[in-house]
Amino acid sequence: MVFADQQLLTVILSIIIGVLAAIVYSLRVLVLMERRVARMEMHLERMANRILREESIIEN
Repeated sequence: MVFADQQLLTVILSIIIGVLAAIVYSLRVLVLMERRVARMEMHLERMANRILREESIIEN
């Protein structure tokens, strides 16, 4: 009986640790994706500024 309870506790703790590891990994992936999106937004903003500059040069 004691051995079965200990096995059950081991399984439950393993499941909890696995879920926590999955949460940490998914948060890491989210942070990396957010950085990538921020970099894309920065490049788009640069391109828009260059286009505005060139349009003002063409207009003058």
